[in-house]
Amino acid sequence: MATGDNGRELRRAEVARKTNETDIKLAFAVDGTGVSEIETDVPFLNHMLDLFTKHGQFDLKVDARGDVDIDDHHTVEDIGICLGRTLAEALGDKRGIKRYASVFVPMDEALAQVVVDLSNRPHFEYRAEYPSQQVGSFSTELVHEFLWKLALEGRFTLHVIVHYGKNTHHMIEAVFKALGRALDEATSIDPRVQGVPSTKGVL
Repeated sequence: MATGDNGRELRRAEVARKTNETDIKLAFAVDGTGVSEIETDVPFLNHMLDLFTKHGQFDLKVDARGDVDIDDHHTVEDIGICLGRTLAEALGDKRGIKRYASVFVPMDEALAQVVVDLSNRPHFEYRAEYPSQQVGSFSTELVHEFLWKLALEGRFTLHVIVHYGKNTHHMIEAVFKALGRALDEATSIDPRVQGVPSTKGVL
């Protein structure tokens, strides 16, 4: 297992998922440098995942193919599943992490807020109303599908609020940037934390 400059094991995981609808290979490193290699059949999602990775200072590699001739739903959903699973595996027992984070990110006229609790209790709340149902060929309802499956498989509580905005692209971009920064903060190691950050003694 590779270690970082502080001697801690680097937190990373890989997953492969193949169904009749998608074929996905995904590698995720919590302790990264913001490097992404994203290859999917959904260009807008590629862009969002690149932003998520850069602003979270993660490393992410995705090679995904799916039945986009039908629509993007299965590919987007299954990438969310895979990313959530690698996040949960990479964090392990969550010793020493901060656990919570709340981040606001503006994107021009838009403002998004993402709040997370790496609680091992999947829950998702989503407050967003977009001016358009499409960004290019991408359906905005798929943002919900991706985020919900990420929280479910990552086993964490996720609240996403888009406070306002006029440009749908900007609003969704603010969400993914805030998501990256919130998960970066929540997964970061706090040297004051002994064991796991819970009075239960386990997360």
